[in-house]
Amino acid sequence: MRKKTESALPVVVIGAGMAGARLAARVPGATVVGEERHAPYNRVLLADVLAGRYAPDVIALPATEVRRGVRAVRIDRADRLVHCDDGSVLHYGRLVLATGSNPVLPPLRGLGDTLPDGVHPFRTLDDALALRAAVRPGVRAVVIGGGLLGVSAARALAECGAQVVLAQQGEHLMERQLDPEAAALLRVHLEALGVEVHTECRVRGLRCTTATTTESVRAVELADGYELAADLTVLACGVRPRTGLALAAGLNVRKGIVVDDELRTSDPYIHALGDCAEHRSTLYGLAGPALEQADVLAEVLAGRPARYEGTRALTRLTLRSPDPLRALDLAAFGEARPLPGDDVVRLADATRGAYRTVVVREGRLAGGVLLGDLGAVAGLARTWQDDEPLPPAMSLLHLLIDDGGH
Repeated sequence: MRKKTESALPVVVIGAGMAGARLAARVPGATVVGEERHAPYNRVLLADVLAGRYAPDVIALPATEVRRGVRAVRIDRADRLVHCDDGSVLHYGRLVLATGSNPVLPPLRGLGDTLPDGVHPFRTLDDALALRAAVRPGVRAVVIGGGLLGVSAARALAECGAQVVLAQQGEHLMERQLDPEAAALLRVHLEALGVEVHTECRVRGLRCTTATTTESVRAVELADGYELAADLTVLACGVRPRTGLALAAGLNVRKGIVVDDELRTSDPYIHALGDCAEHRSTLYGLAGPALEQADVLAEVLAGRPARYEGTRALTRLTLRSPDPLRALDLAAFGEARPLPGDDVVRLADATRGAYRTVVVREGRLAGGVLLGDLGAVAGLARTWQDDEPLPPAMSLLHLLIDDGGH
């Protein structure tokens, strides 16, 4: 008897985020289980929902059949079953873990298992809608965390008319992506929009008041004793891969669920992708790599040869504004911090509000940051992603001023 092909095996996907939805759209007949009550949506656009630019249905992804509001609670690897909290049991031939990540809740005094009123994570569509319902002109909002998510949240809250303070523990904003010069320009942009920015600022706790049995946040306490008055507090302190199901099932987990180049876990019948997956010791936590992994895994599940060899991810952010002249475009890729021996070229154009820098290491483009005018980003990104030696005739300045034909 001929063995079943990969494509004939029932595929169950746990997680209906961007990675899970992308995979399901490419694997006919896949069963998708999603905890959220919403249809799959573009998580990259949550700040636009918070700002009121987009309604939830606008950021919905192309229709995918999802069992919404259902949580997978246990994996039975021996019988290849998934047990769900609604009592249902799903049989799989191939199981895909696209469980994503959870927001990190920092160890702050006054922050317990139940969040006080006015304290919000910013990770899901429900988080964005809850913040949107709570914010109003003049409300005092403190955003804890100055990474990509915190900057996006602070900008959106300011656009809603809130008095926003952004508290960043590190030396400058978006430390993972930006060099100090680009971060300083980003800070100027935010402050021009009314956001008060504090860097090298360690938050110690929350001060709450209690009415009957309900706690409400009133201030954010800093390590130096200073308090920031707060009606709303947004926790944007990073994310942590959701690996609980995988751990309980006995899969190999380090920081994330360990996968090989076919996105296969330590169990040959189980795959993982997106924020929860650790590939070649790398956790990406970005939409681009998650979608690329989904495309590769769709080929693998169809029985076609395909391998995921990693993603050279480019981070792109647009801080929109009702006034187009006050919008800010930003792109960062690779290693923007030079090492000894690297060549660095920076180009600043104060008139156009543009800043560009590239780092060249051993004749190859190692990384760069562009702020303001992104005309050169396409050509730079292609050069970096191809990882080819730079042609001798290509000067570093040419890299910065070329628009790549766009």
